[in-house]
Order: sequence, then structure tokens, then C-alpha cells
Amino acid sequence: MIYYIAFILFSIGLYGIVSQKNLFKQLVSLTIIDTAVNIFIVSLGYLHGAEAPIYSSVTPLANFVDPLPQALVLTAIVIGVGTLAVAAMLLVHIHEEYGSVDADEIRAAKEVIE
Repeated sequence: MIYYIAFILFSIGLYGIVSQKNLFKQLVSLTIIDTAVNIFIVSLGYLHGAEAPIYSSVTPLANFVDPLPQALVLTAIVIGVGTLAVAAMLLVHIHEEYGSVDADEIRAAKEVIE
């Protein structure tokens, strides 16, 4: 079930990137894709009925959930937030320079300048 949610979120993000001319909306769509990929990776490491990967004398070793996908997703979240911050800063500068974040208007403004 969770794979379908990840696929639906990925599809929504991809549609937003392809269909929108507004760069801010494209950035939000890229963030949605990032979230979908993170959900998919975490769901790959999930085992039904397994315990957290904390060793104790009560839980046997065979019932642990793999912690590697969780660690990779935590790293991906940090990288995604950093990338989002840089992209948002660039969008602010683009808006200050051209007065818009619409891709067609920016192209038209660049042609006028050249």
C-alpha cells in the first residue's frame, strides 16, 4: 500500500514539474518528488512485525528492521533541505532581477536585454 502512495506522490511531482511554468511551483514539485523517494526507500526497509534495531537479550537477532534505509533517508532529508534552501535563494534573486518567477516571462526579459 505504501508503494502506491510513493508512486502517486512521485507522479504528482513529475506532473507539476512538466506542466508548470512558475519556477516556485516547480520547486515545490521537486520537493514532492524528494518526499516520495524518501517514503519509498523507508518502505523498502520495513518488515512487518520486526523490532527496532536495538539489541537486547529479549529480542532475537532475526527480528530486526534494517536500519540502513532509515540512515540513508535521514541523510537525504538533510541534503534535500539544503538544496531547497539554495534553490529558494536563487528564486528570490531571480525575482529581484526579472520581477517574476514565470519561466516564459524570464525568457522574454532575457531576450529584451540581449
